[in-house]
Amino acid sequence: MSSRRVLKAAEAIREVVGMAILADLKDPRIEGVTVTKVEVSPDMRQAKVYVSIMGDDRAADLCMHGLQSSAGYLQQKIAKRIDTRYTPRVIFELDMGVKNSIAIARLLEDVLPEQPAKPEADESAEDSPE
Repeated sequence: MSSRRVLKAAEAIREVVGMAILADLKDPRIEGVTVTKVEVSPDMRQAKVYVSIMGDDRAADLCMHGLQSSAGYLQQKIAKRIDTRYTPRVIFELDMGVKNSIAIARLLEDVLPEQPAKPEADESAEDSPE
């Protein structure tokens, strides 16, 4: 189990990286990015930043390259926010959770029959006098 200190650092890194991607990075390759979670190693020397990227695989690859090239800048932003002996090295990982859930929802929509409309018995019960 992670210590409270590591969990707080992970949350601070998630906030810093998320805001920096939205406000500070001017790289045209980086767009449609959401930071989903951050995992920090117990020695706090490495931080895996999981990102969800909207678009096709080509756009995701371009965006991941843009994020990796901006890792040094993001590490500087992290160093200003958290006070530790070592600034964690940022590694970006693609989080496929959102895309997988959309794909599963589409499959279920195709496989499962449509739900019938609400029965009209409820409406007739309201109209009849008691």
